[in-house]
Amino acid sequence: MKRHLNTLFVTLEGAYLRKDGAAIEVRHEGESKLRVPLHNLDGIACFGWDISASASLMAACAEAKVALSFHTPHGKFLASTNGFTSGNILLRREQYRRADHEPAAVAIATNMIAAKLANSRHVLMRAARDHGDKDPARASALLQAADFLQVRILLATRATSLDSLRGIEGDAAATYFAVFPHLMVHHDPALVMTGRSRRPPLDPVNALLSFLYSLLMHDCRSALESCGLDAQCGFLHRDRPGRPSLALDLMEEFRAVLADRTALSLFNRKQIDSTDFETKESGAVLLKEDSRKKVLTAWQERKQDEIQHPFLDEKTTIGLLPHLQARLLARHLRGDLDAYPAFLAK
Repeated sequence: MKRHLNTLFVTLEGAYLRKDGAAIEVRHEGESKLRVPLHNLDGIACFGWDISASASLMAACAEAKVALSFHTPHGKFLASTNGFTSGNILLRREQYRRADHEPAAVAIATNMIAAKLANSRHVLMRAARDHGDKDPARASALLQAADFLQVRILLATRATSLDSLRGIEGDAAATYFAVFPHLMVHHDPALVMTGRSRRPPLDPVNALLSFLYSLLMHDCRSALESCGLDAQCGFLHRDRPGRPSLALDLMEEFRAVLADRTALSLFNRKQIDSTDFETKESGAVLLKEDSRKKVLTAWQERKQDEIQHPFLDEKTTIGLLPHLQARLLARHLRGDLDAYPAFLAK
């Protein structure tokens, strides 16, 4: 159990949440594990298959305007309890206003994309440092790409339109994926990547990345839903029926540090190889069913890693980052923060 931004995150399977006077009590196997005054909380997010709450606590949360949400252990949003409150509609109306006003949308999207490029550059620089002595040519290619991204970060911060920001991001992504094979230390000729391909992925590397990006998108969507934002209304990605545009916006910050690094670890440690994939008649390459389980296990293990949040300056697990960033975005939209502090890896 952790508290961040006045939100209580409950991850203990079998936990039971109940109202105890003016506080919430978390019990497990008949023992009290935590007691927090309800007025100190903005939200309670539960992650697990067997976490429950009493009706009296749900009513108290509704009256105190504390959002109580339930998620699977993997982060997929299941349900939330909210009382009669205008908070969410006011937040969403402000979200819609910003999304419809391009300068306001650019201000938020710029921070997200600049953070994405900085985090991608961080991955390249780390690999160049780790493997530079063994393979100078590889290190040189990675450093050149990192320099290219550094220039694009500066251009992104000066963008005045969403179209120009999309163009900058597209150029940077093409350069990043062009050197992505240099991040892999395997020698399996079947694991060859020739740029980014999707819908469908055409090689094992792209297949694994697409699967991990799907998991990341669901986590980001759950995070946005649980704090009252509309995951369909984005600032950078255009509106499209059924498309979680804001979730796609938010996940940009985490692609490199969470999804890409998980994929690289699986390949470089030979936990996943070419035998874990199958090729369809259409040419699409997909993970086999049993292999997905290995990836899901690695994904959950990665999300348990702890880091120091650069803005909050406190320890958190990587899996909670989308939830923390969603709440920071909501605070910015409410006017509590002058700008949206996108996540920057260190």
